[in-house]
Amino acid sequence: MAVGNIEAIAEKTSGEGARYPEIFEANKPMLTDPDKIYPGQVLRIPQA
Repeated sequence: MAVGNIEAIAEKTSGEGARYPEIFEANKPMLTDPDKIYPGQVLRIPQA
């Protein structure tokens, strides 16, 4: 199973990987580890 991370998603969606905590916080309690995103999970991406 492929595992992704929120920092890579933040980099792709906002151009700033350092914004990953915003995505992590917006998706609690579904996410418990910012380094483990699994196929099929749908994440909320906060606007800048």
